[in-house]
Amino acid sequence: MPHPRIALISALAQSPGPAMAAMDEEWPQARYHNLIDDSLAGDLAALGAITPDIVVRFLALGRYAAAASDGTARLAGVMFTCSAFRPAIDRVKADLPIPVISPNEGAFEEALDICAARAGGGAGRLAILLSFAGSLAPLTDEIAAIAAQRGQPVPDIAGVVADGALSALQAGDGAAHDRLIAEAAATIPPVDAVIIGQFSMARAAPLVARSRAEPVLTTPHAAVRKLRRLVERQAA
Repeated sequence: MPHPRIALISALAQSPGPAMAAMDEEWPQARYHNLIDDSLAGDLAALGAITPDIVVRFLALGRYAAAASDGTARLAGVMFTCSAFRPAIDRVKADLPIPVISPNEGAFEEALDICAARAGGGAGRLAILLSFAGSLAPLTDEIAAIAAQRGQPVPDIAGVVADGALSALQAGDGAAHDRLIAEAAATIPPVDAVIIGQFSMARAAPLVARSRAEPVLTTPHAAVRKLRRLVERQAA
């Protein structure tokens, strides 16, 4: 499969750019296209929970993506870029026969590997940096669930929300967005790794890295690395 076809599915208008940049850097051989429903993030914020209707919408997006074909190749994998929707994404994983990944699992697995190496059998400490407060609880729960699946102690998790950063980005002020995220990152106590927890925030990674001694992981790059491994394994 020299040029696998990949769908990027987003719930924020700001997410496809970082996802495409990560695809270009980590997997230039792949072909990708975008599906966007940027009403989903606002609807989740208003509803306060992932409802059955939101799950139905995710299943519809996944099935639509999987049906894409140019007559020579069908879809090889799906990467969701929306960090707060893991339960709905899990339903899509169970529904489709091709690799489907959530936006965070690759970065969380890499961060847990770093904790295991640095903590010498202890739990370690991670920081997750966000600009959308609604993602904090589901993402910390997701890290704990992945650690438990791996039989690894759950690290101490410091969650930090960069207030105002997402609003700045949505208003077109990328410089203010990046500055607010870097300022929030500077308040984090020493940890084993810092995870920039949303695709839309990846653009701020260079500024964050300047203020941190620890590894700084971006979710889009780690997600592409994991999806590439899964797609190539399935094709072998």
